[in-house]
Amino acid sequence: MPNALSKIDFTRIPKHIGCVMDGNGRWAKNRGLPRTEGHAAGEEALFDTVLGALDLGVEWLTMYAFSTENWKRPPDEVRFLMGFNRGLLRRRRDELNDLGVRIRFAGRRDWRVPRSVIKEMDKSLEMTEHNSKLNLTMAFNYGGRAEIVDAVRECVRDGIDPEKIDEKAIRARMYIPDMPDPDLIVRTSGEHRISNFLLWQMAYSELVFQKVLWPDFRREHLFEAVLEYQRRDRRYGAV
Repeated sequence: MPNALSKIDFTRIPKHIGCVMDGNGRWAKNRGLPRTEGHAAGEEALFDTVLGALDLGVEWLTMYAFSTENWKRPPDEVRFLMGFNRGLLRRRRDELNDLGVRIRFAGRRDWRVPRSVIKEMDKSLEMTEHNSKLNLTMAFNYGGRAEIVDAVRECVRDGIDPEKIDEKAIRARMYIPDMPDPDLIVRTSGEHRISNFLLWQMAYSELVFQKVLWPDFRREHLFEAVLEYQRRDRRYGAV
């Protein structure tokens, strides 16, 4: 794996990579630690993955940070995750800004998300809005089905004739309309599920599942996933 970067064809780098960061709880359980310690340990994995994406020249990186289903977790864990994500933005946005990373968010900004978290999100958006090396999208309070529902509701509010609601109309009303579809989606921890992540956008994405638990994930794992992507023949439904 340490040699993965040297084997990559830099003329065939995926433009957009999505990542389902899974395995924090199991990582902590294996060490006899609270689940929250696994989430905290995942911060270094996240930042190293961003550095790896910059090494590759990836234009878009979307990380599944908190799903609409995660509200079902124990209240203490949800509170920790809200505080952790707020603190993560405070700790890391200056570094990301210096690296030329544009921070973006996809998801519902509803009453459940604390105002203090939304405040840090808005600060991060404003600080990095002119950066262009990498679009880092945090899918926060995000669900693929919710995104599609919200886009259709927007079509209705806009008074579009039902016969004229097509893919173009829906795409224009997604959370980040200019986001290209992901070429590659990586999921860690050995699970083989999508878990409601980018359902609309991933119609033709290549899926790579890795056994490593998220806190142990590093840029070398990202490079290996890109190598696997490059071994595949993408036909988009054609022969």
